[in-house]
Amino acid sequence: MEKPVHDQQALFKQLGLEADQASIDAFIKQHSPLAQDCKLADAPFWDKAQAAFLREEILEDADWAEVVDQLNLMLRG
Repeated sequence: MEKPVHDQQALFKQLGLEADQASIDAFIKQHSPLAQDCKLADAPFWDKAQAAFLREEILEDADWAEVVDQLNLMLRG
């Protein structure tokens, strides 16, 4: 069975953030670049629930992991 495919807009909705492209671009611009030694889930701009979600998805290599990895790369660019 194939895993569900999530995109950046779905991830931002899941995190309780504005999910239109302009809002995603503004978020990336506001929070970039993320320090190389800071794990995505440990970034200071997440609340506890958001950080827990991001950490869990990466640790479990869950169906959100790919799009979380993409966000991680976007924030380090």
